[in-house]
Amino acid sequence: MQNAGRAALALICLVFLSGRAALAEPVSVFLSAAAAGRAPLVDLSGAPAASTQASLFSGRGAGSLFAPVQPRAPASQGLRATLASGDPVARLRSLIASAEAGAKGYDAVQYGATRRPDRPPTAMTIGEIYEWIRETPGQPHAIGRYQFIPPTLRRLVRAEGLSTTARFSPAVQDRLADRLLAEAGMAAFRGGTLSRHAFMHNLSKIWAGLPTASGKSYYHGYAGNKATMSWDRFDREMARIFPG
Repeated sequence: MQNAGRAALALICLVFLSGRAALAEPVSVFLSAAAAGRAPLVDLSGAPAASTQASLFSGRGAGSLFAPVQPRAPASQGLRATLASGDPVARLRSLIASAEAGAKGYDAVQYGATRRPDRPPTAMTIGEIYEWIRETPGQPHAIGRYQFIPPTLRRLVRAEGLSTTARFSPAVQDRLADRLLAEAGMAAFRGGTLSRHAFMHNLSKIWAGLPTASGKSYYHGYAGNKATMSWDRFDREMARIFPG
C-alpha cells in the first residue's frame, strides 16, 4: 500500500509540473526567439501601409523615407493672420507650414542638416539647391516652407515644368505645394465627393507633422517623426478654413 501511495503521489507531481510547463511555454517561445535573434511570431512593428503618393520626408540614413520633424518656433504674427483670414488654399498652406517649418517659413532647412546652404533657400535657384544636395551627402535635405525632400522636389519640379534656373521663391514653393494638395484630393474635397476627415488623412500621409485621427503622425516613431499639433486643432482649423 505504501508503494502504491508513493507511485500515485509521484504521478500527481508529474502532472502538476507538466501543467506549469505548458502554461509557461507561450512566454518562453518569444524569449527564446528573441535570444536566438529570430523574428517574433507576431509583427509588432505597426508599420503603416505604403502610400501611393511620394512622401516628403527623408531619413537620417541613406535610403530612408522619413525625416524627423524639426522643432517648431512660435508661429509669427503674419502666419497667424494668414490662418485667420484670406483665400482658403493659402490658409491651408499656412496651416501645413505651421506644422512643418514653423517661423522660418520659406527659408526653413531641416534641423538635422549640419552642412547648411550658404544662403537662404529663397535666394537660391532650384539648380543651386540640387547642387547643395549633391555636395552634402549623408544628411537630411528637407527644405523650404513645406519641407520638400530631394526626390519629391525633383518630381514636382519636373511635373510643373520649372527650370533649374528658377529661384526657389515663395511663389515657386507655393506652386509645388499646390500640386501636392491636388494629389491629396483637393478638388474632390472641395467638390463634396471627399470628406474633410478623409482629406485630412491624405494630408497626414504627405506631411508628417500633421496628425491622423489617432492624434499621432502617420509616420509616428520613424526617424523621430511625430505630429506637431493635435487632431482636435487640425480638425478645428480645417472646419474654419472650409466651413460647411
